[in-house]
Amino acid sequence: MKRQAQAVVLMLLGGAVLRTSLTDAYLRYVKEGLRPFLIAAGVALVAIAVATLYYELRERRAAHAHEHPEPKVSWLLLAPVVGLLLVAPGALGAYAADSTGTALGAWEEESDYPPLPDGDPAEIPVLDYASRAIFDEGRSIEGRRVRLTGFISRADDGTVFLTRMILSCCAADARPIKVGIEGAGTDGYADDTWVAVVGTYSPTMVRDPINNERIPFIAAETLEPVGAPVKEYE
Repeated sequence: MKRQAQAVVLMLLGGAVLRTSLTDAYLRYVKEGLRPFLIAAGVALVAIAVATLYYELRERRAAHAHEHPEPKVSWLLLAPVVGLLLVAPGALGAYAADSTGTALGAWEEESDYPPLPDGDPAEIPVLDYASRAIFDEGRSIEGRRVRLTGFISRADDGTVFLTRMILSCCAADARPIKVGIEGAGTDGYADDTWVAVVGTYSPTMVRDPINNERIPFIAAETLEPVGAPVKEYE
C-alpha cells in the first residue's frame, strides 16, 4: 500500500477513535477514566496522517510512474475501520455472561462496608450487593430494601440471574457479576433484557458451574424492564 493510502487509513482510524471517544459510545469498550487517552490517541493518529499526506504530496515526482502498483487486497485493511465508523458494536451481554464464571472472587479481600445510601429502596450496584451478600454474609444489607439494575442471563439449568459486566481496563477483560433472582416472576424476560429489581437480602447461595465461585441471591419484591444505562459496565 502506498504511503498516501496508508495516511488515509490512519486518518480514518483516528476519526473512528475520535467519533467513539467524543460520545458515550466509548463506554462500551473501555472504562470511563480512559476517555482522555482515547481522545489524545485519535488526535495523534489524525495529525500523523495529515503530516504524511502533506510531505508525500509535496515530494511527488514524475519518477513515480515506474513504481509497482500496490496489491488491491491491501485495501481490505479499511474494512474494520469503516465498520467501526458505520456500526458501533454493543456492550457485552448475556452470551458473554453465560459462558464466563462470576468474577466476585476477585473482591474477596473486601471486609469493611459503609452504610447503605439513604432512600427506600437504596440504589446500589450489583457488585456492591453481591460483595455484601457473600463476604459480609448480608449483615450490612439485612433489613433494607435495595434496588439493583442489570440484564437478564441464565444458567444451563434455567436459573435466572441479574447480571452486570465489570471491567478492569477494557471490554477484552470484562467479566460478569451475577445475582440470582428469587421471588418475583421472571417468565417472559428474555436474555439481555435490562431490568430493575427491588428486594431484600436472601441467604440463598449457589456455586457457578463454570468456575465454582459463589453466587448470591436477592429476594425480589418487584421486577420491571428498564432501558439500558449509558454506562452498561460497572
